[in-house]
Amino acid sequence: MRRALLSIDYTNDFVADNGALTCGKPAQDIESEIVRVTKEAIENGDFVVFAIDAHKAGDLYHPETKLYPPHNIMGTDGRKLYGTLHNVYEQYKERENVYWMDKTRYSALAGTDLLLQLRARGIEEVHITGVTTDICCLHTCVDLYNEHYPLVIHEKAVASFNPDGHVWALGHFKNCLGAKIV
Repeated sequence: MRRALLSIDYTNDFVADNGALTCGKPAQDIESEIVRVTKEAIENGDFVVFAIDAHKAGDLYHPETKLYPPHNIMGTDGRKLYGTLHNVYEQYKERENVYWMDKTRYSALAGTDLLLQLRARGIEEVHITGVTTDICCLHTCVDLYNEHYPLVIHEKAVASFNPDGHVWALGHFKNCLGAKIV
């Protein structure tokens, strides 16, 4: 089975203590698992996508501007992958099965070529890691579900700044999207 792993928004701004929109400790606590799952997927030859939020400084027209403080601004350290995941990406980024993708909306499919990339590779199942469980991971999963992709959520490799939202999203993935929670 051809699998893809989406590593969503595991950046300094979403994870570090001083991140602009940090999930903090819950996101920091998943670091070793997200690194393990990512390295394993890369080494197994799975298609690994780093789907990373990308915002322009001072963008008054982006819908998130009214909801959140500026975060993941292009060209800043806030957009760099957090901790050891940064090192993993640097080590493997030249491999054909590793793909960095900027995204400007919650869903990694909105306004990107992700769907084309998945189809071109004959991907049959999509695995999810990253942050935030109830925002970017959720919106991405709903769009993938609507495209008929079976989903696998790595429970110990997703996190949110909203504990209730995190739990709700895991239930939604399983009960409404038919995702497998591992």
